[in-house]
Amino acid sequence: METTDMIQMMVLADLFKLLGDKTRLTIMALLQVQSLCVRDLVEILQASQPSVSQHLAKLKGQGLVKEERRGAWVFYSLNNEAAPVMKIILEHLPDVKPLVEKQQRVTLSS
Repeated sequence: METTDMIQMMVLADLFKLLGDKTRLTIMALLQVQSLCVRDLVEILQASQPSVSQHLAKLKGQGLVKEERRGAWVFYSLNNEAAPVMKIILEHLPDVKPLVEKQQRVTLSS
């Protein structure tokens, strides 16, 4: 196997290891619907803020998500220029749009 093939194999192995975590995979599915802040993700995932932030840091570290500051809030979104294989993976994830819509209704009513 050539060096470039070995490097590509290592990159894909790291990607699959990162996405092997249910929470990170769910975050990717949620961000496919729309940009979300940590508070929204905490509510949807029913997870602690430090846990969600740690997962986001790992995804951001691999270049899969990007962040955008809007006033005091930081919103996370998918980095569509990241690993091309992500598009294929995201196409096969369950539809989580109802979870995002439910969270939006809760946020608007508070």
